[in-house]
Amino acid sequence: MTPIPRAPLLLGLAGLIPFVWGALTLFVDPLAQFGASTFGPRFVGPYVQLFYGSVILSFMSGVLWGFATKAHGTQAATGYALSTLPALWAFFMTGGGPVSAATNLIFGFVGLLMLDFAFSRWGLTPRWWMSLRLLLTAIVVACLGATVI
Repeated sequence: MTPIPRAPLLLGLAGLIPFVWGALTLFVDPLAQFGASTFGPRFVGPYVQLFYGSVILSFMSGVLWGFATKAHGTQAATGYALSTLPALWAFFMTGGGPVSAATNLIFGFVGLLMLDFAFSRWGLTPRWWMSLRLLLTAIVVACLGATVI
């Protein structure tokens, strides 16, 4: 695997903060109380994870769309079509209670990883892309798993 450049790695890790914070506030009541009183109840526990997870899946649709611009013909059309799936998944699958929404986000992020792999195999991503995506996806899934259990 190719080493991940410093800027994408640091920004990717920083993007995990809402997921990690949400998981921590599920298990550490003083953090949950601090977060709820300081930032509001929407920014603790599953609420921050679910909202932010939907935003990130939508963001990643845009990233994949950008990668699709490097393709041509049928592969480009396929890439554009596939790039819409994470945002649509987030839109349609995050309703209901926190457990079902978190479960569906887990499936969404695993599905996104499969799309990342396809775009990588097509040579549309940077060489280090899968190293970054595997790391970030593992942490996101673990944090969302805290809401599911």
